[in-house]
Amino acid sequence: MLSPKLLAILVCPVSKAPLDYRPEQQELVCKTSGLAYPIRDGIPVMLEYEARRLAPEER
Repeated sequence: MLSPKLLAILVCPVSKAPLDYRPEQQELVCKTSGLAYPIRDGIPVMLEYEARRLAPEER
């Protein structure tokens, strides 16, 4: 579980848009850029090359 304070300040490094937390996938999702950033060992990995592209139905 990520801290609500951390979630409030994190933004997508590509679009600067807010992120949605998906705990079941352990990802932070940006619908604007279409990227999902992984959370590994409780730490968000906010690197574009580590993110996965969202499928059209996920956006």
